[in-house]
Amino acid sequence: MNDIKIYLKKLRLKKAQLRASIVVNHELIQFYWEVGTLILERQASAKWGDKLYGVLSRDLYHSFPNTEGFSVTNLRNMRRFAEHYPNGEFAQALPAQLTWTHHVVLLQIDSKKPHIKQWYANKTLETGWPYRELNIQIKDDIYSRQGNIDVKTTNFNDRLPSPTSQLALEMIKDPYKFHFLTVGEEAHEKDVHNGLLEHVRQFLMELGQGFALYGSKYPIQVSDKRFEIDLLMYNTKLHSYVVVELKRGDFHPRDAGQLNFYLSAIDEQLKMPEDGQTIGLLLCERKDRVIAEYALRNVDSPMGISEYQLSKTLPERLESILPTTAEIEAELNEFSKEAELGVDEENGMNKDWIDQN
Repeated sequence: MNDIKIYLKKLRLKKAQLRASIVVNHELIQFYWEVGTLILERQASAKWGDKLYGVLSRDLYHSFPNTEGFSVTNLRNMRRFAEHYPNGEFAQALPAQLTWTHHVVLLQIDSKKPHIKQWYANKTLETGWPYRELNIQIKDDIYSRQGNIDVKTTNFNDRLPSPTSQLALEMIKDPYKFHFLTVGEEAHEKDVHNGLLEHVRQFLMELGQGFALYGSKYPIQVSDKRFEIDLLMYNTKLHSYVVVELKRGDFHPRDAGQLNFYLSAIDEQLKMPEDGQTIGLLLCERKDRVIAEYALRNVDSPMGISEYQLSKTLPERLESILPTTAEIEAELNEFSKEAELGVDEENGMNKDWIDQN
């Protein structure tokens, strides 16, 4: 009984700490918005130029000597933040748990498209994206690609019950971008497969939320013959196995037959009563919409066909090993910007400022 009481006290303490951290984080971001608004007002009334940032940075550091976050770079971000939300709309529109660095990354989204910003903000909380991954997802335009698959290149609506069919459609992308791979045009399917396993974290992030790798080259025995599934996944949101097959080049109708064969085998040999229907996902470089539609028309198992994109082949072999000068400079510039921000990503806030106010 005492152990239970201690556990409950610890749980209440953690909840209280979380609520307090959210409040502090919100207060810090509100303060940054007010500073940004002040900069906009001063520039409009006094016609001050870029020198304002240097003067204000020194003044704030003097007023708050133990507080970071008042670099010229961060002050510019505060101005952009205030310009993006002239009426402080962020407080009502976006989750309070977002850190300042997440807010800075979200500024690259057009302020006239608040629904897209809201979508990325919610996904950040759902998936736990650090700001670097949020930046990658925005640049890769995951918003437009996720759930953008042509319903004619899936049979989910006919083979899955509602609302599972809609959830499956929302989770499938078209195309998938495997730009983290460096395989060339001459690479075989096994090279793409091996590359995805070498970069499994990026691969799972590109697949989307809820996907877990169950097996690679997963063996199945049918009659007296052995077959191998390229990638066997499990999706925790669909509660279903997902068979992923990779194909180089164009989609061919026989690919759908092979995938259907694998789905039947997983249903028979691995699927449990509590699991949902096993789903197939065929990834190819190119697909003809009409051919894909015909190939899926009389297939009983639920499956979808999506395209994937690889990175462009580098001209020289050594260039795939050594970073270019531009890449090195870009990395150094990114490091310098982060250093200037002076914001601790781990806690997303600055308690010193709250203590002094």
